[in-house]
Amino acid sequence: MANANRALDAHSSLEALADPTRREIFERLGAGPSAVGALARDMPVSRPAVSQHLAVLKSAGLVTDHAEGTRRIYRIDPAGLGAIRAWLDQFWDAALAAYAAEVDKEEP
Repeated sequence: MANANRALDAHSSLEALADPTRREIFERLGAGPSAVGALARDMPVSRPAVSQHLAVLKSAGLVTDHAEGTRRIYRIDPAGLGAIRAWLDQFWDAALAAYAAEVDKEEP
C-alpha cells in the first residue's frame, strides 16, 4: 500500500509539473521564497494566472505558503519533492540490482 500511495503522490506532483508555466514558477521558487507579484514579473501570464498555478502546485504538495502582511509568500515544500524522489528511487534501486546481478554473473 505504501508503494501505491507513493505512486499517487508522485503522480499528482508530476502532473502538476507537466505544465511549462508551473515548472517555470517552481524553478523560480528554487531560488528562494517569493510573493506572487515577484513570481509573476516577466511571466507570459497574468498575476491571477500565476496564483492559479500556485494553487495547483500547493494542492500537489509541491509548495507551501504563509502570510506576510497582505502578501502570500510561497516556497518549495521538500516533502512534496520527497514523494517524487521516492517514486524515482524505486526505479534506480531496480536498475542497481539488475546491474549487480549482471556483474555477479560475469565474475568467475
